[in-house]
Amino acid sequence: MICPLMEDRTIDRDGIERIINSFLETGVSPFVLGTTGEASSIPPRQKEILVKETVRCVSNRTITYVGISSDCLDDSIEMGKKFADMGANVLVTTLPSYYPLRETNMLKYCEELADACPLPLILYNIPGTTGFSVPLEIIEKLSHHPNIAGLKDSERDQARLEKSVELWRDRTDFSHLTGWAAMSAFALLRGSDGIVPSTGNFAPAIYHDLYQAVLDGKAGKAEKLQAETNLLSSLYQKDRNLSESLTALKIIMSLKGLCGTQMLPPIYRMDKGAEAEYKKHVQAELDKMNR
Repeated sequence: MICPLMEDRTIDRDGIERIINSFLETGVSPFVLGTTGEASSIPPRQKEILVKETVRCVSNRTITYVGISSDCLDDSIEMGKKFADMGANVLVTTLPSYYPLRETNMLKYCEELADACPLPLILYNIPGTTGFSVPLEIIEKLSHHPNIAGLKDSERDQARLEKSVELWRDRTDFSHLTGWAAMSAFALLRGSDGIVPSTGNFAPAIYHDLYQAVLDGKAGKAEKLQAETNLLSSLYQKDRNLSESLTALKIIMSLKGLCGTQMLPPIYRMDKGAEAEYKKHVQAELDKMNR
């Protein structure tokens, strides 16, 4: 879930409510304080407001996933305890990325964090931002920790994805969640447990339908919906790096009446002229797609 912001860069409470309502209406659960949510740029007090307001809006109607990623172990533990007290259900973390880590460091860090977390912990592998990949062998060892509930994997590696699903599709105590949205149908049809697509911020219904199609055994429908989601994603991702795509994503969210376009440094919104031109282009494309 993106982080909706006011013009002064504080949390937009009304925006949270609109976004959460759009999720709940389509059977989608929020994951706040992740990559798309600009988590690394949000001040601690604003993180607390975001989580508190998200939990309030969800009101126990679905699971609330909350990120606690930090380069400081104690900070992650403290966030985990605070967010648990606020009503979060599941915690999500990347590994620290400032220092190069050997596999033994990865293992010990995750075990220590999981031991201290008051809620189930999902590991998050995203080399595009951390700069490294967590080996599947390490995750397999960690998957047997009683408080590690799953993996969200955003690495764009088809062989890794296939091996991951093969490893864990029959596990009832460990979930595999696909963060590589363009492979949502591919992963789900092979046994992945869930999907975490950023495009779901403004098009949650189509991802719910894709997921349901897989559950119903309708592979053809799932693959057709996948193609549609890829077109939607290209509206803000094509020819843009991650920072630029998040700026464009918020503009689409604003067109949907969900939130404004404010960003948190080091990411900045487009200038007014470029934003207005992009809005016109995107609206025309959405109209063509009946979205």
